[in-house]
Amino acid sequence: MTENINIRPLAEADCETISAAFAAQGWQKPVEQYRRYLREAAQGKREIFVAEIYGQFAGYVTLVWQSDYPHFAERNIPEIVDLNVLQLFQRRGVASALVDAAEERASTRSLVVGIGVGLTADYGPAQRMYIKRGYLPDGHGAFSRGLPILYGESIRVDDALALYLTRAVTPHPEAGQKALEAQSDPQFKNKLRSIQEMLEYL
Repeated sequence: MTENINIRPLAEADCETISAAFAAQGWQKPVEQYRRYLREAAQGKREIFVAEIYGQFAGYVTLVWQSDYPHFAERNIPEIVDLNVLQLFQRRGVASALVDAAEERASTRSLVVGIGVGLTADYGPAQRMYIKRGYLPDGHGAFSRGLPILYGESIRVDDALALYLTRAVTPHPEAGQKALEAQSDPQFKNKLRSIQEMLEYL
């Protein structure tokens, strides 16, 4: 069921609404988190997409242009982060619509988009969704708090434990125009090499 899902950017008025909506189902997401997202959006660091059904807040996702995950950061792969849908609106196509929006935005700058997913059972639906969408592990194994998990280590299993995935995205028309402009850039060959390195993830 995907009808009547509206996707739009985060607005200042949403911050308290979102925090209260998640608090009502027992998830603690402070208002300041969303105000920080707005500041980062103004700085060009993050995109935030909000989903509504019949005008009611249903969920959100963000896209960061510079990932904290080292293997994405070194290849300028944008990362989809913090996908959350209210329990009331789950299994109604909201998560897919949000990821669609984030992938489309990512495609204006990159041929590849990344995402991290937790490894516990709570993340089972997200794991299945990402695989169905064509995401594949990037080959670097599990990470926690920015560090790889090595043989023999004892770690705390929590939301920070994740596997990182990538998939190719169809270039946006804007990206095509930017590619033509880039060919006159003296650094074009270096940029092309960077794109070729991204494709190693596929």
